[in-house]
Amino acid sequence: MVGALYISGYESNPGDHGMYPQRIVCMTEETTEVLYDIGEDWRIVGISGFTVRPPRARREKPKVSAFTSAKIDRILALEPDLALGFSDLQAGIAAELIERGVAVHVFNHRSIEGILRMIRTLGGMIGCQEKTEQYVTGLEAGIESTRQSTGRFAKRPRVYFEEWDDPNISGIRWVSELIAVAGGDDCFPELAAEPLGKNRIIADPADIVRRQPDIIIGSWCGKKFRPERVAARPGWGDIPAVANGDVYEIKSPLILQPGPAALTDGLHALQAIVRRWQQKRGAC
Repeated sequence: MVGALYISGYESNPGDHGMYPQRIVCMTEETTEVLYDIGEDWRIVGISGFTVRPPRARREKPKVSAFTSAKIDRILALEPDLALGFSDLQAGIAAELIERGVAVHVFNHRSIEGILRMIRTLGGMIGCQEKTEQYVTGLEAGIESTRQSTGRFAKRPRVYFEEWDDPNISGIRWVSELIAVAGGDDCFPELAAEPLGKNRIIADPADIVRRQPDIIIGSWCGKKFRPERVAARPGWGDIPAVANGDVYEIKSPLILQPGPAALTDGLHALQAIVRRWQQKRGAC
């Protein structure tokens, strides 16, 4: 399995450092991962406590935020010239930092295209357009290679991706799109377009049974997925995915962060699950 792409052979021009942010606080993981992958991690002075990619970031950088809260005084003490966040859920943190004189950029991407655009924008913000474009080109090539490979499948499985179990919340847009790239069809494509989890709640859980998914994938953010509990839900024994043992977990750091992890390891995990389903049925 191929992981994230790492760019070498380029060095920032020291003479340009003063023109671009040099002390960056990353309040979510995806921007941290990008900066490490392109060799610009020296700019990072603080990270989210939820950061797990790359593992060395947790050892090297102070943890100054959660997702909906932050240690404002600790961030200010780091004297950042840029703070990076994600989504409206960090609007309050962003507003407080702005009031305290910190430059803030909050991304709000929810699709594969949006993730790639975020990476390009970040590269431009730090004056590293060339190597960032090389990095993005590699990510795009990996996605297209997977799409070409899975496009040969004779049958596409119906996939129910569960982001949370109580209530049942289906997958966000980039997950739905990655399922398609991996060779499956999202059971709830109409909900995937909704950016907020509360709008992806499946009002009637019986609707999941009616849609008869061939594969069930759980990624309960911050909580261990329990396939036996899924199988024990009333009426779920007749779902093909449950009856045939096609219930899987993908760890949330691989698929629920809108960044490089989802486009590399997350996509590969999806592809492996769909390929396993194909092989069990001799459908490859």
